[in-house]
Amino acid sequence: MDRRAFLSAGGGAAAFLCTIGGETVRVRSPRDVARVDAAAAALPRPAGARTDPIDRAQFPTPEPQPGGRRREYWIGARTVRWNIAPAGRDEWMQRRLPGPRTILAFVYQAFSAGFAHPIGPASMPGPTLTAEVGDVIVVHFSNLERRLRQAVTMHAHGVRYNPEYDGAYLGDFTRAGGFVAPDEEFTYVWEATPESVGVWPYHDHGPNHTLNAIRGLFGAVIVREKGAPAPDVEQVLFLHSFPPEVSGLPRLFHCVNGRSYAGNTPTIRARPGQRVAIHVIGTDQNFHTFHIHGHRWHDASGALVDCPTLGPNETITASFVEDNPGRWLYHCHVYTHQDAGMAGWYLVEQ
Repeated sequence: MDRRAFLSAGGGAAAFLCTIGGETVRVRSPRDVARVDAAAAALPRPAGARTDPIDRAQFPTPEPQPGGRRREYWIGARTVRWNIAPAGRDEWMQRRLPGPRTILAFVYQAFSAGFAHPIGPASMPGPTLTAEVGDVIVVHFSNLERRLRQAVTMHAHGVRYNPEYDGAYLGDFTRAGGFVAPDEEFTYVWEATPESVGVWPYHDHGPNHTLNAIRGLFGAVIVREKGAPAPDVEQVLFLHSFPPEVSGLPRLFHCVNGRSYAGNTPTIRARPGQRVAIHVIGTDQNFHTFHIHGHRWHDASGALVDCPTLGPNETITASFVEDNPGRWLYHCHVYTHQDAGMAGWYLVEQ
């Protein structure tokens, strides 16, 4: 790729690359997205390359450590019509938001045991999975998609798993959990080890993972020390975007949890004296910052910060004891992201 093509693909006007079925597509428009989706839907199940001993190896299903437990979840992947700004206005700048704002999103949804019925409405991000050190996270996953008709997966960061539960498409080397076709199910088993303590993303890592993660197939895993209490107020915020070539909308939306602009993005509420933890995860190809007005906190090194930077699939946690009542703004301090919707309210009652 020459310099002009590189700049066009990586930093130019609304373009990125998707490779699927042996073909690389430069995505510049919804027509290109449809082309990639069609290739994903036509992709055959990998035959499985079993000539190398490393690929023929079988792995045991992990069990909880002494004192640990099985944390079971039933999660389905499906498309939904998603309004990026359901209030229709930006409360911060007191303006009406013009134009269409509804897209076809692809999300993870929680279900009751055995997929008997949905637990609440479909949401973005998907359900937050929680565990303690010594537990195993058991995710019964079902591909419920009836429209795009392509294989998807769940791939988790931070937790320990063997190749059977990686949830990644690897071409001919793909195991069952890396290609869950429509109407199929697979059960992932992940271990919460001492090294897993923290907050981590999970996302689709199937054949069409780039487009499907952009559409909304992502969520969070929280692993705590054994017996550690949860904060009084805990919120996971994903910073991401809906580019026009994928959304089909006439403009770019920068989002927090699938929504744009204060009054649509999550409003976080706390009271003085409460322990607050706001976990922020980058979920697109951009670098972001996270700033809360009127607050600062210690980062992992112990330094006080109020506007740390995070990149794709990185996590930062703003953790503090609340002591400053009022209405506060939170936002990405990359100004073009902030002004395209990446902002919201943090309300601290007296």
